[in-house]
Amino acid sequence: MPGVTPWTWLSLMNLVTLPPVFSDHSPILCDVTLPCPVPVCVAPATRFRALDAETISKFVDCMSLRLETFNPDPSNVDHYSQHFDVLCNQVLDVIAPLKLCKSRPRREPWLSDVTRACRRACRSSERKWKKDCLQVSRELFRASLVAYQDAVRAARMAYFADIIETNSNNPKILFKTLNSVLLYQEPSSMSPTAAGNSEAFHKFFVDKVSGIGAAISGNSVDLVPVPPSPPTLSSLSTVSYSELSKLVARQKPSGSPLDVLPPRLWKAAFPCLGPSLGQIINGSLSTGVVPAALKAAVIRPTLKKPGADVSVIDNYRPISTLPFTSKLLEKVVYQQLVSHLADSDLFEVFQSGFRSGHSTESALLRVLNDIYLSLDQGTSVLLLLLDLTAAFDTVDHAILLDRLERWVGIKGSALDWFRSYLQNRTFCVKLGMFFLLGRGSAGGSRRGRSLVHFCLAFICYLWGSIFRKHGLSFHLYADDCQIYSPLCQEKGHSIQSFVSCVNEVKSWLMSNYLHLNEGKTERIVFHPNSRNVDCYADLGPLSPYSKPVVTSLGVKLDVGLKFDAHINSVIRSSFFHLRRLAKIKHMLSRAHLERVLHAFVISRLDYCNSLYAGLCQSTLRRLQVVQNSAARFLTGTRKRDHISPVLASLHWLPISYRSQFKILVFVYHFFQGGAPPYLATLLNRHSPSRALRSSDQGLLAVPRSRCRTRGDRAFSVLAPLLWNQLPPSVRLSPSLTVFKNHLKTHLLHLAFPEHV
Repeated sequence: MPGVTPWTWLSLMNLVTLPPVFSDHSPILCDVTLPCPVPVCVAPATRFRALDAETISKFVDCMSLRLETFNPDPSNVDHYSQHFDVLCNQVLDVIAPLKLCKSRPRREPWLSDVTRACRRACRSSERKWKKDCLQVSRELFRASLVAYQDAVRAARMAYFADIIETNSNNPKILFKTLNSVLLYQEPSSMSPTAAGNSEAFHKFFVDKVSGIGAAISGNSVDLVPVPPSPPTLSSLSTVSYSELSKLVARQKPSGSPLDVLPPRLWKAAFPCLGPSLGQIINGSLSTGVVPAALKAAVIRPTLKKPGADVSVIDNYRPISTLPFTSKLLEKVVYQQLVSHLADSDLFEVFQSGFRSGHSTESALLRVLNDIYLSLDQGTSVLLLLLDLTAAFDTVDHAILLDRLERWVGIKGSALDWFRSYLQNRTFCVKLGMFFLLGRGSAGGSRRGRSLVHFCLAFICYLWGSIFRKHGLSFHLYADDCQIYSPLCQEKGHSIQSFVSCVNEVKSWLMSNYLHLNEGKTERIVFHPNSRNVDCYADLGPLSPYSKPVVTSLGVKLDVGLKFDAHINSVIRSSFFHLRRLAKIKHMLSRAHLERVLHAFVISRLDYCNSLYAGLCQSTLRRLQVVQNSAARFLTGTRKRDHISPVLASLHWLPISYRSQFKILVFVYHFFQGGAPPYLATLLNRHSPSRALRSSDQGLLAVPRSRCRTRGDRAFSVLAPLLWNQLPPSVRLSPSLTVFKNHLKTHLLHLAFPEHV
C-alpha cells in the first residue's frame, strides 16, 4: 500500500480490507507503530518544612536546651551568625525535616473534615437512591445534598472572613486570594522549568548595570558645595531587648528563600530566639561588620507593566528579597539615620520620600498649588518630570560612602558599618523552582533594600541647590523629580533657565554615576486660557519631551488640569474589580464584602482625592457613579432606586465631600504641628488687628484669588475657606480621632440633610 502512506518511517501491521458497508468505499484496518514516545508530564516538586503550633512548641523547647550550651565568640559577629544558623538548621532537621512534595491538583482551600464528611454522606445516599430507586432514598439524598451545600457555604464564608479580618490592611494578600478563587494567574516569566532562563536573567541584569556604568564617564566632581561642618554620627547605638521585641512584632512576616528560619517562626519563637538575635544585631552595630549571610539577596524577575510581553527579558525589573534578620538590622540603622538627619536639619524641605507625615498626595498638593496660583495670574507654567535609568541599580557605592561621610557626617564605626553593608554583597536569581547560586553583585543596590533607597533619595536631595540656583521650583519623591516654573513674557529666558538646569543636572548625574532616562522624561505646559497654547508650541531643546498627558506620582495630569485621563483610568479599574467581585459576592457576608469593596474600589476613588476639590460637578459626577454602583452592589439596591438614603445608611461621604474631608485633615495636622513644612508655609493663622472674640477660634487667613477654576482650587486658598466654614466644635477637637469623627458627622449632615 505505498500510495496510501507516503511516510517511509510508518510501520503498518495486521492490514485487513473489509467489504464496503455504508458506501462504495472499502474500509482498511491496520495497526500502526509510532516511533515518537508519549510525553510524560512530571509535576514540579517543592521542598518544605511542616510547621504547625505543635512543631513550633517543640522547636522552642529543643532550641532552649541547645542555646544553654551555645557560646561562640560574640566579638566575631560573622562567626557567631554562622554558628547560630547551623544550630537552627540542626534543630529544624530534627523537629521539622525537609520533605519533598510534588504539586497536586488544586483543591478548594476552604474544604475541611466536616465538609468532607458531609460529601461522603451525600455520595453514599446518592448511590443508595440510584440502587433502589425508592422515594425515601431520594428524599434522604436531597436532605444530605442540602446539608453538604450548607456546610460548604459556611466553610467558605469562614475561610474568607478569616483572610479579610487578618489582612484587611494588606491589599496584596486580598488580591492574591481573589485571583486564586477566580483562577486568575499572573503572566509567568518565560519558562520556569528551564534553568537556562535563570542564567539569561542573571546575565541581563549584570550587563544592564555594567552597560549603563560604561556609558557614564563619571569623575565624582562636586557641583554642589559641601556644608562646612555637618554634625557627626561616629557610632550606631545598640538596641535593647524590649525595643527589638517591638520591632519584630511590627515587622511583616516576609523574608527570603535563603532564610535559615521562616519569618513566622522568628516571630512566634522570639522569646527564645530574641537574645541571640539581639547579639547578632548589636554585635554588627558595635563592630561595624555586617554578617555575610545578611548580605545575600534573591532576585525575582518581575514584569514592569501588566500585559507586557513575558518573553522579552527587557520587560523585567529585578526585585530582591532579603533575609528577615537583614530587614530588622536595616530598620534599626534606618531609624538612627533618620533621627540624625532630622536633628541635624539635613532633610530637603521639598523631599517627600521616606519621610513620616509626607506622601505623594501632600507633594502633589504643593506642586499643583503653585501651578494654580501662577495660572490665576495669567501665566503659563512649564512642568518637567525627570526620570533616572535604573537609579537603584547603578548608584556607585564609593560615591555613596563619600556623600555619607562629607555631607551627613557619618564617621568611625558607623561609616565602617555602611562600608561593610555595601561591599561584597551577593545575589542569586530565582525563576520558578530554579536558583542560580553563588553569583556576586556587580555593584548597584538592587530594588528591595530600603536603606540604600533612602541614601539615594538623600543624594537626590542635593539637586535642590541646582534648582534654586536657576530660580526653578521643584519637588522630589525619592528619585522622582518634578521641576516647574512660570513662563514669563521673555519666553527665551524662561526656556534657557530650564535647559541650563537640565544640563547641569545631567552633569551632576554623570559625576555620580547616574543616568537620566531621556525616553521617560516628560514635559507639559499648562495655560491659563486657550489663547496661550500656540505661544509655547516650540520649546527648543525641551520639545522632544512634550506629552499631552503626563503621569506624576500615579496621577495623570492633562493640559487643562481637568483630570479627565486620570478619572477615566480610575473608573475603568474600579468597574473591572466590581465585575470580579460579583463572582464571589455570594461567598462573603455583607460586613466582609464592604471591607473588600473598600480595598479594591473605594481606595481607588480616595487616592489623591484632595486634588479633585474644585472640579466641575459634571466631572465629579462620573466618579460618583462608581461610588453609587459600589453602594448598590453592596446593598442589592435596584438601579432606579434613590441612592442618597443608601449612601447615608452606609455612612459613605459623596465624592466631593470626601475630597473636602482629606483637605481638612491636612489643615488639622497643620494646627497640631504634623503637616509637611511645605504645606504649613501655605497656611496662615487669622490675626485680627484688634482683640475680637474670633481670635481664639482657630481661624485661617483666606488669600485673594481671581479665577474660580484656577486660583480657588489652590490648597492655600481652598483649605482656609473650608476650614473657616467648620463649626468651632469641630475645629477645636482635642485629638485627630475626635476631629475625624466630628468632621465626618458634620459633612454627612451637609450631604444628606434629609436622611441623617
